[in-house]
Amino acid sequence: MDTSRSRCEREPENRVRLFFVENLSGNVLQMLGTVYKIEPFFFSSSLNWIPSRYQEDVDAEHGDHITVVLPFLRTMPNPMTAPTTPASGGQFFAQMVAKIGSATIDTQAPLVLRSNDRILLLDLLSFHMVRRKGGSTIISYHPTPEWKSTSARYLHSRVRFAGESVYWQSLFKRSSDPTLVLLCVLWYPLYAWDESLENLYVHICWLESRVLVTNDIHLTRELHIIRASLLHYASLLESFRKTVVFLRNTPNPAMRDHLDSNTSIGSADLLERECDTLVSEIERLDMFRRMQEMRLENVINLAFASVNFEDSRDMQRLSEAALRDSAAMKRISYLTMVFLPASFVSTAFGMNIVDLQDGSYGTLSHYFEVALPLTAVTIWIIMALHTSRGEEGNTFLQRLRWPIRSAQQAFRLAIRKRKKANTGVV
Repeated sequence: MDTSRSRCEREPENRVRLFFVENLSGNVLQMLGTVYKIEPFFFSSSLNWIPSRYQEDVDAEHGDHITVVLPFLRTMPNPMTAPTTPASGGQFFAQMVAKIGSATIDTQAPLVLRSNDRILLLDLLSFHMVRRKGGSTIISYHPTPEWKSTSARYLHSRVRFAGESVYWQSLFKRSSDPTLVLLCVLWYPLYAWDESLENLYVHICWLESRVLVTNDIHLTRELHIIRASLLHYASLLESFRKTVVFLRNTPNPAMRDHLDSNTSIGSADLLERECDTLVSEIERLDMFRRMQEMRLENVINLAFASVNFEDSRDMQRLSEAALRDSAAMKRISYLTMVFLPASFVSTAFGMNIVDLQDGSYGTLSHYFEVALPLTAVTIWIIMALHTSRGEEGNTFLQRLRWPIRSAQQAFRLAIRKRKKANTGVV
């Protein structure tokens, strides 16, 4: 592109020219920067995606230069599910989407919305505007390929359609301030933000329904990724707002002294009104983002609460199973204690020592004479330990009287039945 020739061929009635440059080599960029006195930081900040906005080369008689580098959010169909071509970068996006499953959370990577087969990714607008009394120039620089950001051809079509609208045509007729053209272009990222957040809201609602139905703990990782992205989007929206405020607070010096006072005041009021409208829309988007963040936090709490509820029910089932096992073991222990005296006596009689074998031999009657009393004593002690345990003031000695108490209760019950029988009470 011959920039010097294009600069000389400006028509007298042409107030603003827009150049949409893409895929330029370093020599051509140097030539372009020399012709329009562009600082190298404009190209470096665009290549490195650094948000910036500044004014330079201010001349009260001729004008100034303003630079705007603005990252924003946009949505596109998921290239892993939609048919793609090599020019659209489908394979590259597939590789970037695969990186989302890594151990780190990268807010710069595309955010996959599985609910509607969309992808949220960062885009970039980079403008350098030369505001002059004889005619202004806007250079839109597109440093990245088409698959990663808005192409020069597509942005050119968006600006042309906006310029053909009745609303913007009336504004351009009422004011000759070229800043309105740049403000008109900034509505494109606003629409992209609106569409992206709407798709994200649909995806959050879908995740919320999944959490309610499946109680899948693995969904919490995706929820945390979306929450981290929403926090990053807050800084991008704030940068967008500061860009609009910068345009509102940076009037064109070429219009201040070379136009009549009524026209200058009218253009300034018109620019301020349009900037305020754009700022209010950005605040609406930020409020929508905050609402999604709060709803996402609620979904995350719901996911953890559901998982904790399932864990509590599992622990309850395990506790009940352990209680049943302990009851069975207790019964086995009681049964073992009943046979313990007999086992002890049989072991004692089976000892091959002189004291038990000298002069006499143990008989089966001797075994029962020792085993049965010990068994009875053991059962007595077991019943004493587990009888009347819940009554206050019962000591162990009092519990040993359980056979007497049982006999007394049986005796009282028999007397009571006899009295009822004598009086004829059924």
